[in-house]
Amino acid sequence: MSKGPIMILAGGTGGHVFPGLAVAKEISKSSVSVVWMGTRKGLEAKVVPEEGIEVEWISVTGLRGRGIMAWVFAPFRLALALFQAFMAMRRRRPAAVLGFGGFVSGPGGVAAWLMGSPLLIHEQNAVAGTTNRILTRFAKHTFQAFPDSFPKSVDAELIGNPVRSEIVTLYDAYDVSKNRDSVDCIKRLRLLVLGGSQGAKALNLRVPEALAELPQNVRPDVWHQAGRGLTEAREAYSKYSLKVRLDDFIDDMQAAYSWADLVICRAGALTIAELSLAGLGAILVPYPYSTDDHQLRNAQNFVSGGAGIVIPQNEFTPEKLSKELNRILLDSNSLISIFANNARAQALPEASKNLAKACFQYAGVQT
Repeated sequence: MSKGPIMILAGGTGGHVFPGLAVAKEISKSSVSVVWMGTRKGLEAKVVPEEGIEVEWISVTGLRGRGIMAWVFAPFRLALALFQAFMAMRRRRPAAVLGFGGFVSGPGGVAAWLMGSPLLIHEQNAVAGTTNRILTRFAKHTFQAFPDSFPKSVDAELIGNPVRSEIVTLYDAYDVSKNRDSVDCIKRLRLLVLGGSQGAKALNLRVPEALAELPQNVRPDVWHQAGRGLTEAREAYSKYSLKVRLDDFIDDMQAAYSWADLVICRAGALTIAELSLAGLGAILVPYPYSTDDHQLRNAQNFVSGGAGIVIPQNEFTPEKLSKELNRILLDSNSLISIFANNARAQALPEASKNLAKACFQYAGVQT
């Protein structure tokens, strides 16, 4: 009798969806089929079908920040989502279920448990989300990308974050000579600024002002991804007559990471994983409104390994950034190289493969 598929539970934002896709692609290299559970309103509605993966749709949304009426109707909507998830499980009979947290994983994980399908969960951030904390009671195996994401009472295995295969290749292709034995080995520092697809206004406006404060002979070459803030970023660079490569979106992140010596960016879990794989130090400016302040915890974890600097957004002034850039550029021990090597030391490049193997193990399939 043939085994059922492996089901991925992930929805809403890229932080949940893209790790799920990385594992789904790894599973798809075998003879085992993959099916997804998600919503029609999240990112998964676009990117998952594009990969040829079938989706079971449920109706569920997050509750934070949605007002009192959302909480009033929450029990009814949750009951509907749980019913939809249970019916999807009955149709698909998955051999194993892998959840990535967020609101889709809640009803999907409980439905998997009710159906007797082995449930595995993965936490991407340094602080476990509410859904994953609850699902540890039902899961056969709990994985985490950062040490100590869960309380000590939870037996969680450190596995890293699954990321796109083209980024993983940067780990194997890492060029020690590029990373960066001394500042003198490069003509100019190559600074990659990642404002995110939404455009981080703090980065888009304050980075150009900070660069303008640097002496001209040490100003870096800059590649800035400004997202929706492209116009404001362009105006800011023009104001100070600074040369920059400016994009709203970078299609080829592999090329961008290969080009860069240092990155200024937010501290999303996947960004941290990609920096580690690429062997890149960073100046991290955590998004101050992230749930449970998880971006700050992500950043602190990365920096505690000697891979960069954290500047909270309320301290992220042009003067502060200019001072830190000057310190990095003029450091006789080459902080660029130290950051890069320490970032790479934190990489866990086998995350996708190891999660896929765990799914196969619990599904009882040979590959």
